[in-house]
Amino acid sequence: MANATQPKKRGAFDRFLDTVEKIGNKLPDPVMLFVYLAAAILVASAIFGMMGTSAVNPGTGETITVVNLLNGEGLIRILTEMVTNFTSFPPLGLVLVVMLGVGLAESTGLITAMMKATVLKAPKKIILPIIVLVAISGNAAADAAFVVLPPIVAMIFAALGRHPLAGIAVAYAACAGAFGANLLLSLTDPLVYGFTEPAAHMVDPDYQGNPMINYYFLCISALILIPVATFVTNRIVEPRLGKFEGIVKAESTEEITAEEKKGLKWAGLSILITGAILAFLTLPENAILRNPEDGGLIISPFMDSIIPIMMILFIVPAIAYGKASGVLKNSRDFGNHLGKAMASMGPYIVIAFVAGQMIAYFNWSNLGPVIAINGAAALDSIGFTGLPLFLGFILIAALINFLIASASAKWAILAPVFVPMFLMMGYDPAVTQVAYRIGDSLTNPITPMFPYFAIVLTFARKYNPKMGMGTFMTTLLPYSIAFTIMWLILFSVWFLLDIPLGPGGGIYLGQ
Repeated sequence: MANATQPKKRGAFDRFLDTVEKIGNKLPDPVMLFVYLAAAILVASAIFGMMGTSAVNPGTGETITVVNLLNGEGLIRILTEMVTNFTSFPPLGLVLVVMLGVGLAESTGLITAMMKATVLKAPKKIILPIIVLVAISGNAAADAAFVVLPPIVAMIFAALGRHPLAGIAVAYAACAGAFGANLLLSLTDPLVYGFTEPAAHMVDPDYQGNPMINYYFLCISALILIPVATFVTNRIVEPRLGKFEGIVKAESTEEITAEEKKGLKWAGLSILITGAILAFLTLPENAILRNPEDGGLIISPFMDSIIPIMMILFIVPAIAYGKASGVLKNSRDFGNHLGKAMASMGPYIVIAFVAGQMIAYFNWSNLGPVIAINGAAALDSIGFTGLPLFLGFILIAALINFLIASASAKWAILAPVFVPMFLMMGYDPAVTQVAYRIGDSLTNPITPMFPYFAIVLTFARKYNPKMGMGTFMTTLLPYSIAFTIMWLILFSVWFLLDIPLGPGGGIYLGQ
């Protein structure tokens, strides 16, 4: 009979993750990793630039040549645009602006009180699926979900006695890894379709689709990925993390106090008033925040203002809560809490500076487009047809994600290659687009090229200051693997059964 105290034998998948974690943790600190990557990009640009390495953009016919950044002109650009690279780093302003609101709501105790009054009273079995659904739907609010959800979900997990790093992981993985899935039409739909239709016109000038050509498939994807993310969190990620031994306060599980009830009452009233004002600015036919040309909301001042709106929706109730509960007694308290909210962002700002330089160098060098175009040509030369062809395309798109993180930038390169190629084989541009959107999503959680990777790592280090790149990537890797398996199965079934992908979009042309 086996010894009752004998350690449980680790499975093959656990051993695989252990290996990935061990290798990953040998990587340097993220700040230095981005420094080394930036240096490697500069050296590669010099080597391939002097070799004259190039590729022809299939959409425009333009020859794209690798640019040497280590000559005189390149060095001048590195020095003169260093500050701009930092200040124009896409997530920098977004993160700092949103965290003003989220941080104030956390500092004043609003988020903790809300969790006591609502989330913690809900059946525990449905809390995680609801969190995943909110995260998957988060891309309808542009990129704000990547910043807002992970720290809040970490607090929810801690309040439930669960590991906060598991909360960060599932929130980020659902936002990033399921980026192509949604129950709602989001900004990404018209953005991606804007490249699909012109690419189709290269072969069929009469082709006409719409931004919803993938809607049915993306809705079902969102629903299917909810139990997948829930299973991975409960059965793989959280057990590997073990019991949290950090400094999260136990007060979040106590009963709500009279001061907190009063604060929540005024916070709720302030949200209603703010919501009414926002509705007035968006719902009427000629509202200020609607598109002045067609009256739409998908592409409009409303979507362009989503980050300030998110900040306001946090900061207004936080002030109301703080005043009513006695936390904010005067303007000095308000300033102190804002400072406290932003104090933890120092490490992220350092990473943003270095990452901003690295991404700028990569863009200037043209290494990404040249590699992507040549990779697309390689797939074209393999000679696959039917389902294997599309599965190969999904995996190529997923791999290119490690080079170019922007969904629109990748599709601007890939659409003119694959949409006409597959269209000439009789496939609807809708199936090519949906295959790309799957591939674009799968590796988002684990690619350091994705701008929010560094941000969420900063959030994670709040609970584990010594967390290395390997541990962080290993925590996220099970989601990417599970999403890949489930999405490839779903796509295969959809493809083989020839099910419409959305209004006006199918598998084969002319459906």
